[in-house]
Amino acid sequence: MSQIKAFLFDLDGVIVDTAIYHYQAWKRLANELGFDISEEFNERLKGVSRTESLDLILAHGGLTLPDEKKAELAAQKNEWYLELVSRMNSDDILPGVATFFSQVRKAGLQTALGSVSKNAPLILERIGMTQAFDAIIDGTKISKGKPDPEVFTKGADELEVNYNECVVFEDAVAGVEAGKQAGMFVVGLGSADVLTQADLVASSLENLTVAEVLARAE
Repeated sequence: MSQIKAFLFDLDGVIVDTAIYHYQAWKRLANELGFDISEEFNERLKGVSRTESLDLILAHGGLTLPDEKKAELAAQKNEWYLELVSRMNSDDILPGVATFFSQVRKAGLQTALGSVSKNAPLILERIGMTQAFDAIIDGTKISKGKPDPEVFTKGADELEVNYNECVVFEDAVAGVEAGKQAGMFVVGLGSADVLTQADLVASSLENLTVAEVLARAE
């Protein structure tokens, strides 16, 4: 009998890839402030909260701004980002996700979303996946971003399962660290060279089966 009872998923880079929209919105903001950010720099923003991302961008541009101005810029960036994600639909779900989720349900596992994004519910609604989760923990329900484990521990608490009965699916270093800090088995989706702390690494959910994950997480 498997001791694993729940699978906890990050949203960005796991279920959908909105990184391009974040990048376009941040790049537009940087350009308006008089400098540019590269796709390479944007990698550093993955899995990081909006406020922290803005701080990294401002530091990159050599700018120091008052908190009031920073709040204004963060809100502007979010507005541009929402314009882009509001056009999303089920075609934006990453390959392999639907198949993997049907396997999750057949295995009788519970599911939770663990995303630092405050826009996660909107994205789930746009792609038609709200019902795929038994619990949804987003940026409005947490006080600490990843690598703090709060987003995953709250998910487990809401599902009423022990932390060591959970598997986390993450594509970002900060997220993998959060899952490990929560005492959970972590599946990294991406490069094994980058996601070095993960217990198991696959390029995407398309290249993974629920049976494989459960066998490794025992």
